[in-house]
Amino acid sequence: MIPGTMRAAVLTGLGGPEVLVLRDDVPVPVPAADEVLIHVAACGMNNTDINTRVGWYSKSVTEATSSDGFADAKSEDGTWSGSGFQFPRIQGADPSGRVVAVGADVDEALIGRRALVDCCLRDVDEPMRRELAGYLGSERDGGFAEYVSVPARNVHVHNSQLTDVELASFPCSWATANHMQHRIRLTAGDSILITGASGGVGSALVSLAKLRGATVTAVCSASKADGVRALGADHVINRSQVDLHGAARDANGGLFDVVADVVGGPDTPGWFESLRRGGRYVTCGAIAGPVVDLDLRTLYLNDLEFHGTTIYEPAVFTDLVNIIERGDARPVVGAVYALEQIHEAQEAFQRKQHVGAMVLTI
Repeated sequence: MIPGTMRAAVLTGLGGPEVLVLRDDVPVPVPAADEVLIHVAACGMNNTDINTRVGWYSKSVTEATSSDGFADAKSEDGTWSGSGFQFPRIQGADPSGRVVAVGADVDEALIGRRALVDCCLRDVDEPMRRELAGYLGSERDGGFAEYVSVPARNVHVHNSQLTDVELASFPCSWATANHMQHRIRLTAGDSILITGASGGVGSALVSLAKLRGATVTAVCSASKADGVRALGADHVINRSQVDLHGAARDANGGLFDVVADVVGGPDTPGWFESLRRGGRYVTCGAIAGPVVDLDLRTLYLNDLEFHGTTIYEPAVFTDLVNIIERGDARPVVGAVYALEQIHEAQEAFQRKQHVGAMVLTI
């Protein structure tokens, strides 16, 4: 029996943790004709959840990310897609659970199946027009709730034996990492430098790069080095080293084929200079600061490729689900909190003392 109301963490505006309110009277969504209703067991937590809450995506903000709201943030361009943000909103891009209802145009055989959700919400007629895409938990309500409705085309039923907590650690971060590797055509024999290697995307990048046979140099804090090394990194560099870029190049034995940067900030220009001629730079975030210096001579004289990664092809998520079902992806869960502890969980997330993903149980 599906109830009429549910528990959910509701974002009521831009700001600090106080704008995230736990409620138990939120109406359970009714799936449209082409949608599926999922009973959520667990939902991963990502940088984007905090970045959206504090308004960091607004172009008016140029500082590094923070758990507190930015006074100059504007809701008019506060989403991943750069569009206006509508409140109230339920965040959460990574729900894992079971299908409990379907719309009129959806196969009822899905009911009862365990499922993961591709959080990239593409236009049904023009799925690769990036300007038409949105995101679960941003342009529509997400998984920080007992139930979530999503387009059936975004639902991936699976036969994995992993728990819902383990599965919820994958979708957003691993799909992002997989997208990054698709964009820069990472192959066996490539050398790749990964910043922020202990976080959700960074740890996924390490695992997926080793799966492709690349040589991985990972950057993280000294306290997390053993955890990152356990993921398969060939070299682990302490991010606090005085000559960070030189130490990374020395460990690699020279310049890199690829830099995968999930951190940004003041170290970024040094990573540009750490690429060999014809090298590829790919980024998916800038938690240390979005505005960096670029000497255009470094870009054009070295024939570098620069890639931003946000909206990926549907095949990227399908590939990820296949990797999970084959058992080639090892979940890395740094901490687990109940939905009622979401404030505490986000504070812990911002301290960045964990390796892998943080997950909320619903």
